Amino acid sequence: MPKVTFMPSGKVIEFDAGKIPFQEDGLPGSILDIALGHGVPMEHACGGHCACTTCHVIVHEGMGNLSVLSGEEADRLDQAVGVTLHSRLACQAVVQSGAVVVEIPRHTRNESFLN
Repeated sequence: MPKVTFMPSGKVIEFDAGKIPFQEDGLPGSILDIALGHGVPMEHACGGHCACTTCHVIVHEGMGNLSVLSGEEADRLDQAVGVTLHSRLACQAVVQSGAVVVEIPRHTRNESFLN
C-alpha cells in the first residue's frame, strides 16, 4: 500500500490508490491531493494547477516512486524559494507506488506547522 510521510510533523498517510482522487486540488494521487484529503494542511495558492510554488516540497525518500518531473513543473520550480535537486511541487508529484518522505519547507508551512 502506498504511503507518504510528511515532515516535520511525522504524519504518515497510507492510502488506497483505488480511492483517488481524495479531493479536487492538484493532480489525482498527487502529494497535495493526498495531504489535503487526509487533513494535512498544505499551502496551494493556485488551487493545485502548477501556477505557483506555494506547495513546494523536498523529497527525502522515494523520488523513484513519484511521477516524472514535467517540463512545466521544472519551469515553475525555477521560481521557488529554497529549491533543491530533490524539490517537487506537491500538486504535480503523483505517488505511483511505495513509500515517499517529503518535507514541507518552513517558508511554505502555514501556521499549524510552525511549532
